Amino acid sequence: MDDLVEPKTAEIAYETDEPVRYETDGAVATIIMNRPRFNNAQNSQMTYALDAAFRRATDDDVIRAIVLKGEGKHFSAGHDIGTPGRDVTKSWDRVHLVPDHINKPAAEFLYTREHEVYIGMCRRWRDIPKPTIAAVQGACIAGGLMLAWVCDIIVATDDAFFQDPVGRMGIPGVEYFAHGFELPPRIAKEFILLGDRMPAERAYQFGMVNRLSTRATLDADVKAIADELATRSRLGNWLTKQALNHVEDLRGKRAATDAHFHMHHFAHAQNDMIAANSLGGLDARSMAAANKAAAGED
Repeated sequence: MDDLVEPKTAEIAYETDEPVRYETDGAVATIIMNRPRFNNAQNSQMTYALDAAFRRATDDDVIRAIVLKGEGKHFSAGHDIGTPGRDVTKSWDRVHLVPDHINKPAAEFLYTREHEVYIGMCRRWRDIPKPTIAAVQGACIAGGLMLAWVCDIIVATDDAFFQDPVGRMGIPGVEYFAHGFELPPRIAKEFILLGDRMPAERAYQFGMVNRLSTRATLDADVKAIADELATRSRLGNWLTKQALNHVEDLRGKRAATDAHFHMHHFAHAQNDMIAANSLGGLDARSMAAANKAAAGED
């Protein structure tokens, strides 16, 4: 058909064949993002591995609680926009009823892909019937927020920080737009408009973080919560999640996310028209440099 295009090609070099590790301890499954060299930046290889791990934990009746964590210094630096393993042009076996993106023209390319790997998967993971805990250390940036926010409980180390700096790209926040539900609206505006780092202590004060921990005690603190959740009624945990997720949706979370997703992709399309790429001409190196400069780091 003349409205399809020849798929783009790119050199993709994965640094690992295991971007996600899966471990169990009794009734608790731990899903570990395993790209520490790149601060657990999320390429499609990792995202589909995460989905498979969540599916594995969901299907195993022995597992009663799920922990999500990141290997290394940081929880996640967000979506992969610049490593050798950036695989946005690659086709995958999809998990939603969304067509392949690689032969779609112009803005339809990213719009189709991100329905699958971002908004689609985030909603899928939020609705897992088992309680989930995010163990956050160091940076939780942009796409990293999406992974933490879909979890039911967030435990963060005292040196952790949360940030959505994509306003520098002219984009109004990451795809899974939970900002106004995780934070009071005025604080959410500050969070997106300024793109500053929010320390874990401040996030805790707003209720975005459930409990504070340290790097030395994070695993033990999360294990204690997960072990306790695993003793509770399986159906009771699921019903509790459904009840409170329903409250969020009655408050407009799903509708707000849908509306924002289209604004997000309008911004991508605008960038493609006026800048060097859909990210407003920026890349991983320039974004990291801007973050460090704003934080006063060398």
